[in-house]
Amino acid sequence: MSIFHSIYQGLQDACYIWRKEMTQVVKDEGVLIFFVVVPIVYPLLYSWIYNNEVVHEVPVCVVDQSHSQLSRQFLRMCDASPDVHVAYHAQDLNEAKSLVSRQLVKGVYHIPPDFETRLLRMEPTTVTVYCDMSLMLTYKAIFQTAQTVTMEMGNEFKTKIGGHYTAREEAIATRPLDYDDVPLFNPQGGYGSSVLLAVLMLILQQTLVLGIGLSAGTARDENAYRCLIPVGDARYQNTFPIVLGKFVCYFMIYMVMGTWLAAGVPRLFHFPQLATWQTLVTMMLPYTIACIFFGMMVSCMVKYRENVMLLVVFISVPLLFMTGVSWPQSNIPGVWQGVSWLFPSTFGARAYIRLNSMGADVSDVAYEYHILWIQAACYLVMTLVVYRFQFYMARRQAMERLKFLKHKRNINN
Repeated sequence: MSIFHSIYQGLQDACYIWRKEMTQVVKDEGVLIFFVVVPIVYPLLYSWIYNNEVVHEVPVCVVDQSHSQLSRQFLRMCDASPDVHVAYHAQDLNEAKSLVSRQLVKGVYHIPPDFETRLLRMEPTTVTVYCDMSLMLTYKAIFQTAQTVTMEMGNEFKTKIGGHYTAREEAIATRPLDYDDVPLFNPQGGYGSSVLLAVLMLILQQTLVLGIGLSAGTARDENAYRCLIPVGDARYQNTFPIVLGKFVCYFMIYMVMGTWLAAGVPRLFHFPQLATWQTLVTMMLPYTIACIFFGMMVSCMVKYRENVMLLVVFISVPLLFMTGVSWPQSNIPGVWQGVSWLFPSTFGARAYIRLNSMGADVSDVAYEYHILWIQAACYLVMTLVVYRFQFYMARRQAMERLKFLKHKRNINN
């Protein structure tokens, strides 16, 4: 009978702590911003910025020292492409460099004086391409356009000098081995579809850590002993009801926020969506649980309310790189790959991209799925340990304070 009474009392304490934590989340503007406003606004902001996926009509400058019919044909074909716009004609490279330095153009096409002469002599010639490498998307547009146009003009020359009798012979001579360019898992070949899905998972983790850290900082500020756990409240006597009550509060909030991040934003901006809702729920469940316990553990290690914001801002960009999305996982040093194992976002982002963009099922991401459950279990144990330590330190400080007051009273008497 006492066991059932203890379980019932523990559930009552957990419900009380859940209610207190939910009230604190609603009252604390900082926590409410990171739990609700940021997960809603940030994905919209990032997705709107990269909604076009690829860049078009990148302005370039032309230094045409040939002034020939073939050089003008080359420039017309470049200007007719969807990716490049010939915005300026310069007299020499110095003038073109000045336009690039003022950011009026993003690249330069330099055509040498002997461009047409060498082509008519059946000699190879060159078109020099100068690109602003500060933005990879513009560099890709400028370089690939020049490469495509030179290949098309080369095929025309092969047709003219080939001496073939039929169109079929000309097609085989100019392109004996044809190919189809099919972008795998990213039909538009865009930046948003390839990177923003990982950013959504990272936003879920970072906002959870920020919100839980701010909530813990508020609890420390309100407690005289600078501890997460109020010593005077009888309901804060056992560690597990405390952790359970707080976990249920955060999980209820991020059931909604996680659905918005994992399903709502991709559907709103037409990102790849190949996973079924059952598959997404199966993956998001351990990921959200792991993130919650990770945030609760970190909140115990950060003393002041503001420090958690500095910590999250500092590690956000490295965490994105360590997911292996914006930088190849095979090129990440082994030490940093080991560090990435500490964060749920590493495996959550990889699993989410494979499910939603590549059409994988749960068996294909079984490795990441099991790691997320292991992380959830490990961070649960570590959270219980650090909360127990917090409770021990709070009681110890309370006893020392009580002894000090008794000693002071005896001296006064």
